[in-house]
Amino acid sequence: MSTNVVVTEQPQYSRLIKYKRWFRVTLYATFLLVGQSTATILGRLYFEKGGKSKWISSLVQSAGFPILLPLLFYSQKHGKSNHCSEPKPKFPMLLSIYIVLGSMTAAMDIMYSYGLAYLHLSTYALVCASQLGLNAIFSFFLNSQKFTPLIFNSVVLLTISVTLLAINAESKDKKDLSKEKQTIGFFCTLAASAVFSLQHCLEQLFYEKVLKTEIFPAVVCMNVYPVIISSGGTLAGLLASGDWKTVKTEMKGFENGRVSYVMTLFWTAVTWQIACIGMSGLIFEVSPLFSIVIGNLELTIAPILAVMVFHDKINGVKVIAFLLAIWGFLSYMYQHYLDDQKAKADKSDVGKVSEGETEI
Repeated sequence: MSTNVVVTEQPQYSRLIKYKRWFRVTLYATFLLVGQSTATILGRLYFEKGGKSKWISSLVQSAGFPILLPLLFYSQKHGKSNHCSEPKPKFPMLLSIYIVLGSMTAAMDIMYSYGLAYLHLSTYALVCASQLGLNAIFSFFLNSQKFTPLIFNSVVLLTISVTLLAINAESKDKKDLSKEKQTIGFFCTLAASAVFSLQHCLEQLFYEKVLKTEIFPAVVCMNVYPVIISSGGTLAGLLASGDWKTVKTEMKGFENGRVSYVMTLFWTAVTWQIACIGMSGLIFEVSPLFSIVIGNLELTIAPILAVMVFHDKINGVKVIAFLLAIWGFLSYMYQHYLDDQKAKADKSDVGKVSEGETEI
């Protein structure tokens, strides 16, 4: 007697799931690159045209959360209809996680602002490039990130790419800063890079160990709630510092006019939220290291955009840095392609064994 029971997934259904996942990964990567690149350009425009407040610059990085509230309400409604076998985490646990991540974001934003204010642009970019290596270390210990030759090659190439841009960058200001301020700027930027990298690894732990279900609601909640807390922290800093008193003066003195001043801050806030959605999505779908790889790719794209927007000079070093970044990105993507092929082969082998065991 024999019974042929097929336990493998239908090939078309399996391919559909794979294509949907890669569509989401591509969409999140696009959000991150477009959002972060645009936000970086607008942030530079704010300072170049007359903006001076570090607290305002920090606040707009998180103050755009209201545009995500409709998406949050939709995701909560959508999530309730999803069947999940895992018990939902308790509210006190969720609140504590959101407070920790939101506080980290607020501290990171203001430290980056002080680093930019107290360092040469080349030094600042060079220290920021350390976040890729720091994230690799945190991912190895906290998220069991495996390092293959292709991933290692990607990390090295992207780090070299950003380092070339940093070394080649022209610095026309901050020459009169004291060594004390430059030291403060260096350690603030290094600490912010470490917090940035650690935050991403902790976010993945949150997805895996606490939330466990509801993909779409998880991504939205991980953006909205910590950002609300971060906005509250930076707003408190803005009020305590007295920088809010200079807003009218900045608006009047802005080179492109008051409307341009408001729109610059508004779209900076919006594009940062788009970038955050993309980064959180990549952390959930792939890994924190992958999101940092995409983010570092933006550090190479931004100077190219600056050539078109601000008429910056382009030279051979920038071109080489861009090509190295593309090479590193493709190296990382090829590793994920190999992983998918291996997973597909393993499922096929398991299905064949299972089918054979059902024959009596």
